[in-house]
Amino acid sequence: MTPQRTLPTTAVDVFVECHAAIRRGVLIQRESRRDKEFHFQDWFGGRLAGLGIQFDGVTRNAYPDFRLVHLPLGFETKGLRFPGRVATYDSNSQVPSGKHSGRDIIYVFGRYPAEPLREDEYPVYDLILCHGSFLNANLDYVHANKGLRGFGSYGDILIRDRKMYVVPTPFALTMNTEAQITLILPEATPVDQRIVERGKLVRTETDSMVVGYRFDLRNNELSTNVVPNPNAGRLHHFTAYRVAQEPGPLVTMAI
Repeated sequence: MTPQRTLPTTAVDVFVECHAAIRRGVLIQRESRRDKEFHFQDWFGGRLAGLGIQFDGVTRNAYPDFRLVHLPLGFETKGLRFPGRVATYDSNSQVPSGKHSGRDIIYVFGRYPAEPLREDEYPVYDLILCHGSFLNANLDYVHANKGLRGFGSYGDILIRDRKMYVVPTPFALTMNTEAQITLILPEATPVDQRIVERGKLVRTETDSMVVGYRFDLRNNELSTNVVPNPNAGRLHHFTAYRVAQEPGPLVTMAI
């Protein structure tokens, strides 16, 4: 009988499978020249399918990308070309978080070469799986796109407030994760002997936080509403892991 999956064991299962696939040379397959964003997502979906993990159908506007069927866990994939932009990524639909709709969220950042190894085939250069709370610890904010009518000389133009969040990647937040395969989880997460600890990471909540903004259409100026953070100075502890047979260098915070 197959043991019942839990969030920690599944996270480790997926991490170990991704590591094994990279070391076996399993390549990202781009289906067409127009597929500039989703080929890494497809590569990761293949790892879940190989483990027999069931997930809801993947649609291009859903969050997270992979929503598991039998466990309150989701995976959001972010493919990054190398060399290229690595310090930040654009999130067009959701601010990152460790929880969404009752699911824990794990982000999967994979870098691959800008030029294919062969036509439409790319190796995975390095990989970080990290719990969403490493990127943002706030669970209260709910993303929503809003709009208002009345703009323009005739008053019949709609302005859409469609937010984009520009978020630091874990490659920018940490040291010694480039050219490595790393898992970052909250410190208290139970794991097993397949992986080994390779660093303690701490993020500190900021003194103040933005709770609103105003855009003046007359002069194109943006102003913000900032309030004290009630959790200012709170520490959030995480642990970096690697597979036991390939521990690699110690992981530290970069900032």
